[in-house]
Amino acid sequence: MTKASRSGTVPAEEKTADLQRELEAVQAWERAQNDLWFWEKLGRLPFVLLDRLTPKAIQKKVGQALDELGSYVQSGGRYLVSQQAVLAMLGNAAREMGYETDDPASAAEAGELPLAVMDRAADKLADSRQTFAALQGATTGVGGLLTLAVDIPALLGLSLKVLQEIAICYGFDPGDPRERVFVVKCMQFSSSDIVGKRAVLEELADFDAGTGDARVASQLQGWREVIATYRDNFGWKKLFQLVPIAGILFGALINRGTVRDVAEAGKMLYRKRVISRRLQLARQAEAEHLSSV
Repeated sequence: MTKASRSGTVPAEEKTADLQRELEAVQAWERAQNDLWFWEKLGRLPFVLLDRLTPKAIQKKVGQALDELGSYVQSGGRYLVSQQAVLAMLGNAAREMGYETDDPASAAEAGELPLAVMDRAADKLADSRQTFAALQGATTGVGGLLTLAVDIPALLGLSLKVLQEIAICYGFDPGDPRERVFVVKCMQFSSSDIVGKRAVLEELADFDAGTGDARVASQLQGWREVIATYRDNFGWKKLFQLVPIAGILFGALINRGTVRDVAEAGKMLYRKRVISRRLQLARQAEAEHLSSV
């Protein structure tokens, strides 16, 4: 059995050339991101009608739930996940792959695990959350309009949960305000059209280069716009759930697909950060070695 890295350096099996190939794979995924379908772009229009049809009491409940989501971005709130279960899953994934290691004690320590271990744990979490989302969507699809009002904030909450868990898999602490901004940006990416996706990628290109407290504060204050966009983009698809019984099938498919897209975006964007950091470390180590020869 091999030992997982605990030295704060790049795992020995990850060579510069391998990391470069992994980075190129992520970049290819970014280029392959497609625009939204035409019917998805009409998402805002059905919500205008939906808001008119929804009783004020239900609208108020949805608004309160969205406010709670906003409090996650501002202060963590009740949407912060427990790290221990994710860290245990990472330890299990490492041992399944033949590494001799204990469970990482923190997100920072998880960040020293091999990339393949991170990927394995993230994939397992994504699969589990997709199944849960399908069940949730089927349940809330039973009652049409009334349960749809509950489903929207619940799905947003589940999206936040899976992204935080994936963040931990790749060694980032979702309790950090900057990481909460990154989580919401992943949500925004998954639900944006091609122009929006490119804009998010540009914003995140130098995320780890140090943006300063002022910019982070500005991003935190803009959470309402991000959440509103995310919510509106559900519009056309979510109207299928207004039909009782038939909404069971539509709810399951829509929720599963939403969480799948969010998890995929989170995985790839976090992978890119890990790979970029490790490439930088590897190149620094190579330069130091050459200078000492």
